[in-house]
Amino acid sequence: MTACGQTEPGKAAGPSPNYDRLLRTLYRNTVPTVMPAALAKELRQPGQVLLLDSRTPVEFKVSHLRGARFVHFDSIANEKFEGIDRRRPVVVYCSVGYRSERLGERLHALGFKQVRNLYGGLFEWVNEGYPVYNAQGPTKNIHPYSVLWSPWLQQGNKVYK
Repeated sequence: MTACGQTEPGKAAGPSPNYDRLLRTLYRNTVPTVMPAALAKELRQPGQVLLLDSRTPVEFKVSHLRGARFVHFDSIANEKFEGIDRRRPVVVYCSVGYRSERLGERLHALGFKQVRNLYGGLFEWVNEGYPVYNAQGPTKNIHPYSVLWSPWLQQGNKVYK
C-alpha cells in the first residue's frame, strides 16, 4: 500500500514534467526511445535484448542495469561492435539519455536495425522504482554524473566516486 500521491515501485507515471521538458531539449530524436516500464516488461520475458551502458567506468561500477554491457562513451566513435548480430534488439542508456543517443546513432551507422534509447536514462529507471546492480548484486547506489545533474535523480543513494 502506498501513501496518498505516491506510486508503487515500478508503477510511476513517467518522468516529471520538468524532467520531460529537459529531455526534449537534449534529445535529437535520432534514435527511438523506450520507456522504463516497457523495457522492464520486456526484460521479464526470455529474449535477446542487449543492454549497452554508455557511461564512464566509475558510473558503471557504482550501478547499472542487470546484464548490461559497458561501452565507454569516449570510445564509441571507434568501436565496431564486431560479433554482435546487427538484427539483435539493442537498448542503450546512460544517466539521462544524451550520451546513449550518440551511441544509438553510431549503432545505426554500423547497420544495427533495432536500436532504442532508454527514455530518461538510468535516472528515470531508478526514479520509477526499477532495480540496479553492481558487482555485489542489487544496490540503491547511483552515480549522479555530476552535482549539476543530480537533482534529476530523485531515488537511490547518490554516490560520487
